[in-house]
Amino acid sequence: MTPEQLERFTSLRHELHSAPELSGAEGATAARVAEILQAYAPDQVLTGIGGHGVAAVFLGGEAGPTLAIRCELDALPIPEETNLSYASQVAGKAHLCGHDGHMVMVLAVAEALAERRPQSGRVVLIFQPAEETGEGAIAYRSDPKFAEISPDMVLSLHNLPGLAVGAVSLPTGPANCASRGARIALYGRTSHAAAPQDGVSPAPSLAQLMQDLATLGAGGDLDEDYALTTVTHAKLGEPTFGVAPGKAELWITLRTVTDEKMQSLSDALVSKVATLAADYGLRHEITYHDVFEACRNAPEAVSVIEDACLTGEVPITLSERPQAFSEDFGQFGKSAQAAMFWLGAGEDHPQLHNPDYDFPDALIPIGAGIFLRSIRNVLG
Repeated sequence: MTPEQLERFTSLRHELHSAPELSGAEGATAARVAEILQAYAPDQVLTGIGGHGVAAVFLGGEAGPTLAIRCELDALPIPEETNLSYASQVAGKAHLCGHDGHMVMVLAVAEALAERRPQSGRVVLIFQPAEETGEGAIAYRSDPKFAEISPDMVLSLHNLPGLAVGAVSLPTGPANCASRGARIALYGRTSHAAAPQDGVSPAPSLAQLMQDLATLGAGGDLDEDYALTTVTHAKLGEPTFGVAPGKAELWITLRTVTDEKMQSLSDALVSKVATLAADYGLRHEITYHDVFEACRNAPEAVSVIEDACLTGEVPITLSERPQAFSEDFGQFGKSAQAAMFWLGAGEDHPQLHNPDYDFPDALIPIGAGIFLRSIRNVLG
């Protein structure tokens, strides 16, 4: 990538950063991406895939496999706390996971493909909505338009604070943990604060649940037995002194390396809540939200990424352990050879989802280069 190109793509990244849109509401972002892609004259641009998803197709001159490169469109419902000139202009929303940078890397690949198409097969550039909620990849793959793409292999990346700038960590098996949010509601009977004996308070059961559920998953090594439960929110009644509450709510995140372990952890949670609710004379309800299945890299796709790093002299480490955070990219692995790698954002860089996080622009040519070499190595 030339200095002029890097300056141009950096400016584009800043533009996207300043106008974040949340999961499922990425209409303007998707329209801007499609506009840029059209300028590169791909053979096809598909829009409205699984919501606001976009895809660009570049055909080679000969028959061959279809290789897809995937990135994300959405931002987070977190206020940005930086003094950047291009900081978010939308209150309470910000690109604090680096999806703005991921998009620009893939757009840089589009520019390179416009200059030189693959020799064979097809390249599909996937811009996926709603990754942060775990809903986007499922919706994208379920859309009839996805059948027109039907990739044989899908590659993706995520920037990773804590890893040296530009270094790659490539999982050889499990890549991301499964996770889901459990929303537990406990229903008793409200009463006057002067006569709590006339009601049924969920307070004791809420306190007990917060302790008991924490012991269901204590974390530890990221192996097949790994299970972590994290209490993220608790609510008892309303902020008033005159009412003894009759309802409580507890939110807890479940996290495991495998989907099988997630099922057993969820079953244990259901049993624990049901038993405790019965003991205290309460009615209960459990709903699940932000459900992510485990993400596992395919060996064939891992080899493609590894070769692209080695030929580009990018520092790379193979890893047998996944990241604890979740990704919905694993959905693409259900119908294609898929792999995701981590691209270092800096050992002391602010963490993902932190209000002071910003994507490092120095990663743009590195990530785009790995993707482009992967394409050239597979399709010519």
